[in-house]
Amino acid sequence: MRSSILPIVLAAFANLCVAVPTPSSYTLHEKRSALPRLWVRGDRVSRDAILPIRIGLTQMNLDDGYAHLMDVSHPNSPNFGKHWTEQQVHDMFAPSEEAMQEVRNWLISSGVKENSIVHSDNKGWLALDIPVWQAEEIFQTEYHEHVHSSSGKVKIGSDEYYLPDHVCRHIDYISPGVKLSASLKKRKVAKRGGESHYIPGPIKKIPPKNPYHWYPPAGAGQLPADLQDCGRNVTPVCLKVLYDIPNAYLKDSVNQLGLYESGDIYSQEDLNSFFAQYSPNVPQGTHPLLDSVDGGEAPVAPGSEYNTGESDIDMDIAFSLIYVDDNIEASEDGGFNTFLDALDGSYCNYTAYNITGNTPGVDPTYPDPAAGGYKGPLACGTYKPTRVISVSYGVSEYDAPLNYTKRQCNEFMKLGLQGHTFVWASGDYGVASFPGDDSDNGCLGADSTIYNPSFPTCPYVTNVGATRLYDNQTVNDPESALQANLGAGAELFASAGGFANYFPVPDYQKSAVNHYFTYHDPGLSSYVANADASNIGEGGGIYNKVGRGFPDVSANGANFRAYNNGTNYHWYGTSLAAPIWGSIITLINEERTKVGKGPVGFLNPTLYANTWVFNDIKNGSNPGCGSSGFSAVEGWDPVTGLGTPHYPALLSLFLSLP
Repeated sequence: MRSSILPIVLAAFANLCVAVPTPSSYTLHEKRSALPRLWVRGDRVSRDAILPIRIGLTQMNLDDGYAHLMDVSHPNSPNFGKHWTEQQVHDMFAPSEEAMQEVRNWLISSGVKENSIVHSDNKGWLALDIPVWQAEEIFQTEYHEHVHSSSGKVKIGSDEYYLPDHVCRHIDYISPGVKLSASLKKRKVAKRGGESHYIPGPIKKIPPKNPYHWYPPAGAGQLPADLQDCGRNVTPVCLKVLYDIPNAYLKDSVNQLGLYESGDIYSQEDLNSFFAQYSPNVPQGTHPLLDSVDGGEAPVAPGSEYNTGESDIDMDIAFSLIYVDDNIEASEDGGFNTFLDALDGSYCNYTAYNITGNTPGVDPTYPDPAAGGYKGPLACGTYKPTRVISVSYGVSEYDAPLNYTKRQCNEFMKLGLQGHTFVWASGDYGVASFPGDDSDNGCLGADSTIYNPSFPTCPYVTNVGATRLYDNQTVNDPESALQANLGAGAELFASAGGFANYFPVPDYQKSAVNHYFTYHDPGLSSYVANADASNIGEGGGIYNKVGRGFPDVSANGANFRAYNNGTNYHWYGTSLAAPIWGSIITLINEERTKVGKGPVGFLNPTLYANTWVFNDIKNGSNPGCGSSGFSAVEGWDPVTGLGTPHYPALLSLFLSLP
């Protein structure tokens, strides 16, 4: 049972298959403990209304996924780098023929016409459109409208439903059903410009700093002119020196860096201004290859409302670090689900952890009924994912139910098996999510004091925190954890980190986390989250001591100079750090390709087993939720992870592996 100190109750539901006294040997399959925040159950749905029912069939062998991924990702494995094909992944996890046939026979015996049952090509789900009265009979439930108290949006769902004993084990999830959840929230870069204003999300911008009355820090005079002011003005040359990154020189056809963008669109004019001033080796007009996901468009005019800086910054960093030819690929628009749909056609429809395909009210509707909305079909398997993908958008882990989140995480495991690397910005409000998300300060609990992890806390991605230099430092000084007061709404702008509620500590991370608690216990009240994360905050704890720790790594995320809408700003956020790591891994993959080796794939097992490839960060913290948060200390910590990259060491490590 969830602790009473939480005013927002997770829409917790599990695949129960627990016998209860109901007719016809039915068993309870899913049950909601409470509605998500701001949702109110309304009227019963008209009995003659037609419901689009989706029945997700249980994937096989998911419990073995971690072991399979470690087999191709751990540096001590004889199978390191022997990544699977897409077909091998599909064959391993697809539902069984027995499951499909047994569920189909049950539906027909329940009165559903055989020719009305649609079976997906990958056998992941069954679809049927039936009236409400029939669905209520088949699933032993009642369907109600659910109304969002502020937006007025309406979703359909039930509090619980039942299935016959003999099909229960074959079915993960039925939609519409008990699942209701919050919409995807976008992370954005932060800046300060001609006027100081708060932009919700992780990236911020500020106006250029006053060049007068500035005295170079100690030692700056011995540095080249373009490195003397990196404490106040970070440029590509500063990043290259900080992490000993060489100038790019290789070009091949297999190592494009992918950048995921959602709701923000780059301006070519802004890119050109950046290239001219900070990366003159990149020709004017250079732009990424656009992979349009469900109607995404690019570029836009500098003054467009869609040009808020996130895409500009991602591309500035990536092109400046890895440019030899047009080797950047950008995916525009869509939430995480639609993005994963576009990379893997089977993800559109397969079931994992009770979630099948797109969820009504959470994911987009096709065609979009809004004026000017996308009228085309859902993109399923439209694009082959690049070997490395950098993502600077995210949500609170708590924003979506556990099983919805686990299904997405499961997909990252499958893509990792195929040799793809995901680096993901951790977020920028310390131990909280962004203000206004779940509570005014982005925290959980009645008093808004419980730490709120930022997704992706999934253990199959490399989570990237941020660091900084201070004004009186040079590139020869050690960095600190990113923390800055950027004005109203971002007074505690800091590298996000902590411990997941939805995922336990993975084996590859246990030694690092144990070392942290043994030698640097933060002395904060904690709890032990149970399997369904229904006891968050239990006993007065403010973080889950047995959760997956994040971030994994970090990189500079402060005072980066770049243009937006024609103005040169300073930028802050973990959104800067993720594409730095994405660029570094792309450079390493190019070097491996040169000597006949494959991509590095999932990074974490190798990184945690070889901490000598990092610059350890030992200063700073990530406050939030009314507390000081965690501190950066020796070794791994939940602020800056293992540390920042040392490129020559990383290259040597990965070139030494098969």
